[in-house]
Amino acid sequence: MKLAFLVIDMQAVHFEGRVSKQTIEEACEYINYVADLVRSNGHLVIHVKDIEGMDESNKDSFEVIPQIVRETEDLWVTKQFSNAFWQTDLEQILKAHGVEFVILAGFAAEQCVLFTYNGASERGFTPVMLQGGIVSANPDVIASTYKHRNLISHPVVKCIVHR
Repeated sequence: MKLAFLVIDMQAVHFEGRVSKQTIEEACEYINYVADLVRSNGHLVIHVKDIEGMDESNKDSFEVIPQIVRETEDLWVTKQFSNAFWQTDLEQILKAHGVEFVILAGFAAEQCVLFTYNGASERGFTPVMLQGGIVSANPDVIASTYKHRNLISHPVVKCIVHR
């Protein structure tokens, strides 16, 4: 089974003054670990970058935070809407690579991660959220975002990718 790991909106512009450094560091540890597992077993890592509101004056704040490890083989998708499938080529990329199973992580649990999760499901992919790998400016909503949705822990990812 081919899978993809989507790292959504891990950008400075979303975190400044809203999310603690510790929260970001903890999520990045999970995200980087799973990204390494996925990459090393021939699966896709796709960074989703929100460009809504970006212009020349604020371009630097829209960069992915340095705590997220990015490799040359990773793919990139830019988006302007909360659902990373909406008006992007994400669906075509996944289908072209034979992906059926999509692991999601990133910011914000109750918005872009959740909307992309729903978008994946609507398009026939099997989405799961990486436990410990989603972030929100409102920590209370992470538990409610996980509720009634498919979750995956990093040890299970390790089992799946080593099959």
